[in-house]
Amino acid sequence: MVRPPMPPLYFFLIDVSLSSIRNGMLKVAAETIKSSLDKLPGFPRTQIGFLTFDSALHFYNLKSSLTQPQMMVVADLDDPFVPLPDDLLVNLSDSRHVVEALLDSLPSMFEENTNIESAFGPALKAAFMVMSQLGGKLLIFQSTLPSLGFGRLKLRGDDPRIYGTDKEHTIRIAEDPFYKQMAADLTKYQIAVNLYAFSDRYTDIASLGTLAKYTGGEVYYYPSFHANLYKEKFSHELARDLTRETAWEAVMRIRCGKGVRFTTYHGHFMLRSSDLLALPAVDCDKAFAMQLTLEDTLMTTQTVYFQVALLYTSSSGERRIRVHTMAVPVVTDLGEMYRNADTGAIICLLSRLAIEKTLSHKLEEARHVIQLRIVRSLQEYRNLFAVQHRLSGRLIYPESLKLLPLYGLALCKSLALRGGFADAHIDERSAAGFNMMIIPIKKLLKLLYPSLSRLDEYLLKGEDDGKASLQRLVLSAERLDPRGAFLYDDGFRFVLWLGKVLPAEFVKNLLGVEAANSPDLSKLPVIEQNNELSRKLLATLKTLRERDPAFYQHCYLLRQGEQPREGSLLLFNLVEDQIAGTSGYVEWLLQIQRQVQQK
Repeated sequence: MVRPPMPPLYFFLIDVSLSSIRNGMLKVAAETIKSSLDKLPGFPRTQIGFLTFDSALHFYNLKSSLTQPQMMVVADLDDPFVPLPDDLLVNLSDSRHVVEALLDSLPSMFEENTNIESAFGPALKAAFMVMSQLGGKLLIFQSTLPSLGFGRLKLRGDDPRIYGTDKEHTIRIAEDPFYKQMAADLTKYQIAVNLYAFSDRYTDIASLGTLAKYTGGEVYYYPSFHANLYKEKFSHELARDLTRETAWEAVMRIRCGKGVRFTTYHGHFMLRSSDLLALPAVDCDKAFAMQLTLEDTLMTTQTVYFQVALLYTSSSGERRIRVHTMAVPVVTDLGEMYRNADTGAIICLLSRLAIEKTLSHKLEEARHVIQLRIVRSLQEYRNLFAVQHRLSGRLIYPESLKLLPLYGLALCKSLALRGGFADAHIDERSAAGFNMMIIPIKKLLKLLYPSLSRLDEYLLKGEDDGKASLQRLVLSAERLDPRGAFLYDDGFRFVLWLGKVLPAEFVKNLLGVEAANSPDLSKLPVIEQNNELSRKLLATLKTLRERDPAFYQHCYLLRQGEQPREGSLLLFNLVEDQIAGTSGYVEWLLQIQRQVQQK
């Protein structure tokens, strides 16, 4: 790196069109940013800036000598320009009072705005021009499909006629090359993009998410967002993004010893050379996957070494290199290699390969590849032991891979890969795909096979040690007792399922009178009632959330038989069941068993 270490820099690009005002996004964003200012890393070097947009671009002069911020409007979308050379990006400690004044006034400034247009492309270009001298993190808050200027997107939506055809994958990739080119420019100047998308209509996450994909960022998607219901989730995740320790202007290289080499890399980054990953900003909530190949068919060494080196700038301005080195023994017995296999790592890689496959092929083909790879791995293992075990029709596998078929099925049924046109909204599918490309193994396994627990019996127990020790159940509708309440937790959301014959008094104590009497629970938040049962529920949810602070699980309330919500929120995710034409776990195992036996 030839330039001096960059300061931590946060630039906020905020959609202030009508939908952002109506759903309350702007107010929650402004409040959360203000409450996080003291915790932004890098004090006193931290830099900050803002740009809002609808059909025009609004820049803000935050010079420390001002008492109030000055807004400058640029209406030229064909050739956007920066109206002020300095003071659009300022040192937070110097201009704190001006920044706070802006955040206090933003919601009221646009509360009467009826503009429905979105000049997102020109706004993105302008933000790039402001940030290109220093780099940093660009946080985008978007509620509307980009409709004006370059980068505007069509309402291409989700066409059922192209599913099953060779064009199916086109709805899952960026429509306009503008977005990938912008991502390349942003990465070159050390700018990472995190996208927060809020629309309940089609927003083309496939195109917008490209900005995060190639800059080391992530996509936060809040369908049907309304501040009354989802404020805590959005506020928690934004605050986490702003305050977690970040490595800036980073590059990562993975080296390996003689005889092996890495062939492919999977995650959110820009590949700068054959083995150098450009990461304008990276943090502890990201993970990367790689595939390796053997260069020598017969390896003579007894140990192979792997080394990951991350060169980055810390928030305090230090240049650092973080190095992880691992020595792995080379074995001659293939059976020993199988016995030490890591199911989590395998599924993590398979999931990323499958999601990348959906960007050029049909969903069905991506699911087929998952099954094929599992079958091949179990075929090889079977061949090792077929003679000595005199196997007839049994499916055999090492203890280390006993859950591989189950996670493989869960992967095929995941939101990013399951079914076809009718099985997932295209924006939700795209957002799920971006998410699965970056989350760590533990988080991915929880997402694929969530926990399901009986809640009413647990809450009614007298003793309470302050820890949530819920008993996990098999993911099958057979376990859902109409007399009970059950909690589903996939690490990103809770679903609280209430059986048909659950006593009304229990529901009233747990969730309040309105929940006990209302036929529609979709608009009701979970709030504390004045009784021990409710307090214990809230404490349990809080404990579960604290186990992994990367995301906040919003709690959806669901009554048995409430369609279509029961299907989309819960039943489709009970992966061991046959539902909507998909295989159950038993049928899936039989399919794999038959294919393993075929030679």
